[in-house]
Formats: sequence, C-alpha cells, structure tokens
Amino acid sequence: MTTSPDLRYVLGHPLRFIAFGFGSGLSPVAPGTVGTLVGFPLFWLILQASPTPPVFFGLLASLFLLGVVACARVGREVGVADYGGIVWDEVIAFLLILWFTPFSVAGWTIAFFVFRVFDVWKPFPIRYFDQRFKNGFGVMFDDLLAAIYSVITIKVLFGVLYG
Repeated sequence: MTTSPDLRYVLGHPLRFIAFGFGSGLSPVAPGTVGTLVGFPLFWLILQASPTPPVFFGLLASLFLLGVVACARVGREVGVADYGGIVWDEVIAFLLILWFTPFSVAGWTIAFFVFRVFDVWKPFPIRYFDQRFKNGFGVMFDDLLAAIYSVITIKVLFGVLYG
C-alpha cells in the first residue's frame, strides 16, 4: 500500500474494520491507547448479556481467532505485519483484563494504565515473541501476554491494598 490507510480503506472490508478496532486505529495520536479504550464499551455491551465465564471466554477466544485472521490480512495489505493502526489486539487483551479487574472506576483506570505500560514496555518474554512472530497470531499473542502480566499485577496490587 503506497498511502496510509484511511476511513475508506477501513470501511472497505469487515476484517479491516475489525483489525482497526472499529476505526479507532485511525487515530493520529496513540492508536494503541485509543484502541484499548474501545475495550470499555465493548466489555460493557458483553456484560449486558450476563455471560457465564465459559460463555465469556468462548466469545473471547472467538474474537481472538477473528483477530488473528483480520490482523494477518491487514498486515499483508499495508505491508507491515504489526502496523500501528492494527489495534484489535489491544481491544481483545483489554477485555480479558477487565474480566479480572474489580468493577469500579478505580479498578478500570488502574487496569488501563497497567496494561498500557506492559503493552509498550514489553518485558520478557513479550518482546521476544513480538520480534519473532510477524503474522496475525504474533500481533495478537504479544498483547495476550501483556494482558496476563497485567492481570497478575492487578490481582497482586488489589490484594495488597484490600487484603
């Protein structure tokens, strides 16, 4: 692709719309952060269905697999496997984090910042996988690892704060 993706490109195919986090990946500033924010309303919508844990995790696994396909396609089309506008990985990872986070403004705010730190910092082995898997799975997987680090951190933090 010779030009940067625009709204017309994103709306041109459902998998592009997904990979770009419903268009949030088009943000000219911090698209990954903006994409993470999409997780809040999407999580709220999912909660309206009152999913049981098996239903929630089944849905999350399906959305992860959809992301593998969507991110692989868009990465090929734009010529960059983990193009900055591809933010579905942040959206899905953040949904996982929110499931394990105390349901409060403070909990969700802390979860947001903790995830952004791990997603940007990429401590071992996140950076290892990020550098070696340059495909749709790789795009999704490193954020899944950042989500796991985030959940552990949040659980420890809230365990210390609230015993």
